[in-house]
Amino acid sequence: MTRRPTTTTLWRPTGPEELDLVRELDWRAWPPRLPEQPIFYPVLNEDYAIRIARDWNVKHSGVGFVTRFEVDAEFVSRYPVQQAGGETILELWVPAEELDEFNAHIVGEIQVVHEFR
Repeated sequence: MTRRPTTTTLWRPTGPEELDLVRELDWRAWPPRLPEQPIFYPVLNEDYAIRIARDWNVKHSGVGFVTRFEVDAEFVSRYPVQQAGGETILELWVPAEELDEFNAHIVGEIQVVHEFR
């Protein structure tokens, strides 16, 4: 009998272009980073993701989305939590060259949980 791994819930604020690429990957992976994007940074709480999607993505793209997804907890523990500002501004910094391996440890589908216009 195969047990489902223990997972960690992560969120990712995203704009329409990145979300289109996630859709093309059947909601199971994040697209490769662009050369000017050396880090993929999912966030650890929904409120922080909402602030970025609503206050930054909408301003720059006209729409912002918050996604939620699960990652194998044992795997994701290799990335130390980064405090990128205030007490609740928490991210994981995944080097771009490790994104394929990170994607392989996503459990289930990436889901859109909020949309802002």
